[in-house]
Amino acid sequence: MVGDLGEPWALTAEQVLNTLEVTQDQGLADHQVQARRKQFGPNLLKRTRKRTAWEILVSQFKSLIILLLAAAAAVSLAFGEWVDSIAIGAVLIINTLIGFFTELKARRSMEALYRLGTVQSRALRNGKVTELSAEELVPGDIIELEGGDVITADLRLIDAANLQADESALTGESVPVAKDTHPLPKDVPLADRRNMAFKGTSITRGSGLGVVIATGMNTEIGKITQLVEEAEEERTPLERRLNDLGHRLVWVTLAIAVVVVVSGLMAGKDSLLMIKTGIALAVATIPEGLPIVATIALARGMLRMARKRALVTRLSAVETLGATNIICTDKTGTLTENRMTIVKVKTASNTYDLTGKGLALEGQFMQNGQPIDPTNCETLKGLLECGVLCNNAHLYRSDEGGVQASGDPLEVALLVAGAKAGIERESLLERLPEVREEAFDSETKMMATFHSHSDNFLVCVKGAAESVLDHCRFLARDGEELPIQEEERSAWLKQNDELAAKGLRVLALARKIVSNKDENPYQDLVFLGLVAMEDPPRSDVKQSIQLCQEAGIRVIMVTGDQPKTARSIAVQVGVVENDEALVIEGKDLKPPEEMTSMEKEKLLSAQIFARVSPRQKLDLIALHQKNGSVVAMTGDGVNDAPALKKADIGVAMGQRGTQVAQQTADMVLQDDAFSTIVVAVQEGRIIFENIRKFVLFLLSCNISEVLIISLASIVRAPLPLTPLQILFLNVVTDVFPALALGVGKGDPSIMNRPPRDPSESILTNRHWRGIAIYGLLITISVLGAFALALNYHDYTVAEAVTVSFLTLSLAQLWHVFNMRDSNSRFIRNDVVQNPFVWGAIVLCILLLLMAVFVPVLANVLSLEILGFDGWILVIVMSFIPLILGQLLIASGRKYLW
Repeated sequence: MVGDLGEPWALTAEQVLNTLEVTQDQGLADHQVQARRKQFGPNLLKRTRKRTAWEILVSQFKSLIILLLAAAAAVSLAFGEWVDSIAIGAVLIINTLIGFFTELKARRSMEALYRLGTVQSRALRNGKVTELSAEELVPGDIIELEGGDVITADLRLIDAANLQADESALTGESVPVAKDTHPLPKDVPLADRRNMAFKGTSITRGSGLGVVIATGMNTEIGKITQLVEEAEEERTPLERRLNDLGHRLVWVTLAIAVVVVVSGLMAGKDSLLMIKTGIALAVATIPEGLPIVATIALARGMLRMARKRALVTRLSAVETLGATNIICTDKTGTLTENRMTIVKVKTASNTYDLTGKGLALEGQFMQNGQPIDPTNCETLKGLLECGVLCNNAHLYRSDEGGVQASGDPLEVALLVAGAKAGIERESLLERLPEVREEAFDSETKMMATFHSHSDNFLVCVKGAAESVLDHCRFLARDGEELPIQEEERSAWLKQNDELAAKGLRVLALARKIVSNKDENPYQDLVFLGLVAMEDPPRSDVKQSIQLCQEAGIRVIMVTGDQPKTARSIAVQVGVVENDEALVIEGKDLKPPEEMTSMEKEKLLSAQIFARVSPRQKLDLIALHQKNGSVVAMTGDGVNDAPALKKADIGVAMGQRGTQVAQQTADMVLQDDAFSTIVVAVQEGRIIFENIRKFVLFLLSCNISEVLIISLASIVRAPLPLTPLQILFLNVVTDVFPALALGVGKGDPSIMNRPPRDPSESILTNRHWRGIAIYGLLITISVLGAFALALNYHDYTVAEAVTVSFLTLSLAQLWHVFNMRDSNSRFIRNDVVQNPFVWGAIVLCILLLLMAVFVPVLANVLSLEILGFDGWILVIVMSFIPLILGQLLIASGRKYLW
């Protein structure tokens, strides 16, 4: 059992470690972890209560549709129509079960999807730093902290270098809190516990180490029950629009039903029949499945994206993706492979080439084509040691004998270069222990570490060449430290530009000796040289960017790298066409309120932005949004969080992204690849089009039913459909094909079209025309079949009603093929190639045949057995809407959707 810590903030770091029986350099052993997991359980808060199956079932009875069906059953029962009442009740149950099972599946799919996005922590166990899921942490775990990390347990800090935390989620204090490791009084309030880091907060800058002192519900945030109350159910804008459409149709439907009932009564038809017909019409017309199918379509789309490495964290983001017309993307790791390898080192005396790629520790330093021993070159050795010391990455051999790394790929590349020279970080730190770190700052573009060096301190600095050179007074050359001349400074900047123009990422290193560890690290530095890293473009990026351009989506590179490096990569991947493309640097960007209209136009047309700060990213997004664009923005750092939140679609990196960025974003790329963004945009477009097809299909079918009954009532003809037949159609031929349309894979050519206007309605005037025309075609076909059955074949009314029922049923089934895209082929299109559509058709035909040939069902639905001539009539007339619809699509696509 772990000892009681009492008030850990009042203890020294050593006391806390001793009480928890753990050492700072080794962490917990496996047997300790197992024992503590049994004692404390998983590191989880009480999960937000998910909606139970019972609650989903009960909610189905709260819809207007169910109330209308219940009213129809009650009316039938009141008039003594037991069969009709039972049949309507059966339809009510079927409709409810369809809604229940589809919503249950959609919700459970989304809940499973959200579980994919688990937060990771870097914990020291058995002497090795390991990436762990947050729920695996136990008291005593030693956790590494860096800017951008989300704290996953309550920690007592044992090391802190310029460490600050955002604790607004816990204390409400919006200003980041500076952290240290000194003990505090026992009675210090929560907000002033500077030596603690709390679960649910985040590191805004700096780095450090902490030991876990509480997990799960024992953490401070676990004790605040209101923070784990069930969140309100999210409704996307698309779902709200669908609900609004359904509600508007209610009133139109009720008005039509009243007209049909009144006209039927005036024509002398049975009052009970007309009342039930009116209610059935209302039920048939209202597209009650809209919200359910929308949820299913969105959820399936999210799952498809997750399988393609795009984890969407907000349901509303799926539909926004389809309207995206600008993607602002980082360079490193998104357009490039993020596998950095140092290929060249420049010192004042020589230029060295390095062999070996990636994490391969076998490589040579070459000078003029000949291998050399880097430890014999004093300046080169000092540069490599500086890169290894000014570093937070880890490099170690796995149990299988391979090499593994954790940390920033740039820092990993420095460790690999050092290892090629026989310089190991662990042994170097034993000789030169680190005593202070000045964390990397996006404004200064530098990082520094202080190390004990005899009676003094060695300061190691790395950063952007222009930033480091600005702070250097001396130059290391052949073992001497000489004053750096302005012409030499300019020459180094020129070499930096030449390397950057080749697409290499360039880093400068410097050092100095100081007597006080609290001195300014960036003053009077000794310049050591440059390292150039190769990070080749991803092989699939160029094709993806071309696909974006064909889809009317502009790709804009927004990077913190150098202008020439940015332009070189932009040309290689196809963001721009030539080396003369405009690159706008962050130093030239003004706040939007200070820009002239010409300057804004220049920014809006630019494709490459370099050396851009997080604040400038925010301004750039706002400028494009104000210009009417829907902007997706990629980011990985804690400083990118505001821009990710501001963008219409915030896209975080799943591999190299900070946890703050991932939790702020709408979508997380689990492979950090630009091509995954394009896949997600394509899925967003497909989902919207699928929902649009479903709505178009459902409304055109429902309109046809209303027109059939209404026109027959107006001309005082026998009703071609009975109320129960309408309800049967509503459950069978409407729902299943509509669901199939909602989950289709979509038209592959959808990325050859421009993005849709985000303000565009689900149904435009063009779509409403299509609904009217399709509804009219089905109506004419059914009434024509009904008239032929009565007047040409001399069928009885019951037989003629059977003909019209079957004609309408099959016509609606074939009508699903009219939902293909107008620019697709008749046979090769997304509807024909959708297996769910064929499954729905087969299922519906089987149910129709059962309705006709199973005596019990036939009696309830008032259906008769037809002869050969009757079936020929049904089949021929049912194909007319499909044939005419295809002709209209082929010849007059402007009139249809």
